Amino acid sequence: MWKHLRSASPALLLVAGTLAAIATSAAEPSVAHTFKDAQLQWGPCPPFLPEGCAIAVLHGDPAQPNVDVFFKVPGGATIPSHTHTSAERMVLVSGELDVSYAGEPTKKLKAGMYAYGPAGKPHSAVCAKGAPCVLFIAFESPLDAMPAEVSARGAGRAP
Repeated sequence: MWKHLRSASPALLLVAGTLAAIATSAAEPSVAHTFKDAQLQWGPCPPFLPEGCAIAVLHGDPAQPNVDVFFKVPGGATIPSHTHTSAERMVLVSGELDVSYAGEPTKKLKAGMYAYGPAGKPHSAVCAKGAPCVLFIAFESPLDAMPAEVSARGAGRAP
């Protein structure tokens, strides 16, 4: 009888740990925003990105894994070639955006479209004239963006 309890102990500990994690997550408030919400706190982008670029953190800590942001550039803006340490999962919320990943044909994103960008793969984009381009982006690793030529030399993170 004791033999069965000893073999069940790791499983019980795993279940207990999982339940504790769920209870902690359940205490966290839910979040719902549009990119036009007045309570969003828009901050500046790294200096190599176009004037008028802004980022609003929706959930998480940009210095930690699993952060969600809105990324906004004015209509007509060009986003120069850059990379991220993290893969990025994106949905274009506003505007129309031509995205070019190294070695791939340009993809035209329209509002509501999903896109995935692999970690470390250089990419650039052009926002069509008119409405600003706003992307929802989910990063797996801490938030960073580096100019492609700098990141290829192994430079550190940009804010």
